[in-house]
Amino acid sequence: MTFDPFFFMKGFPGRAGAQSSQHVAYLRQLQREMRVEETLHIPLTELNVIVFDIETTGFYPDQGDQIISIGAVKVKGDEVKEGETFYSLIKSEKKLSDDIKQLTGLKDEQLQEAPSLSEVLFQFFQFAKDYTLVAHHANHEKAFLQHASWKLYRAPFKHRLVDMSFLYKIAEPDVKLITLEECCEHNGILPFGRHHALYDAKLTAMLWSIYVNKLTQMGCTTLKDLYEQLTIK
Repeated sequence: MTFDPFFFMKGFPGRAGAQSSQHVAYLRQLQREMRVEETLHIPLTELNVIVFDIETTGFYPDQGDQIISIGAVKVKGDEVKEGETFYSLIKSEKKLSDDIKQLTGLKDEQLQEAPSLSEVLFQFFQFAKDYTLVAHHANHEKAFLQHASWKLYRAPFKHRLVDMSFLYKIAEPDVKLITLEECCEHNGILPFGRHHALYDAKLTAMLWSIYVNKLTQMGCTTLKDLYEQLTIK
């Protein structure tokens, strides 16, 4: 059932409004309970993170581009929790471009039968809880989640989101790594299932695991240390 934020905000009765109110209440409570600053001081070797990836129809959410899938995996320190994953397609009434179909392997029929963005994001945040989020070139993910959070829930996006490129810059400042393939190959990881949100999340999680150890060996042991190093670079 599609969530219309104005339907909820106007206070109309019915199952859709009740479901929407539960979503909004949960997310706002989650945001109130977040202690984002505390994560700065947790050792990277103990930090719980959600490494995730989204596939989209383009790059500009404010111009109508949409999230069409989300994949995520839990990681603690350098341990990838292979059995704790999240993946969902997201409903879209718009036709995919040929380029996106070829890139992702997705079909219009799959997205037409998928759950709504509101429902998937609600489930994703239940999975992610208040954990730190991690993504490869995270500005893309951040832009879409900020846009969706405000559009659907009239609430800001408050999770801490760490860009993997920060780790590359500190651990190996002289090595130019841009694409996920380049980062994987540089670290001896065979890229698999590219442009599938869950597989890309798993590849990024493997990289996070490697770079947590590299940074720790350098004496960069917390997110606070990481951000301080970035200000020096």
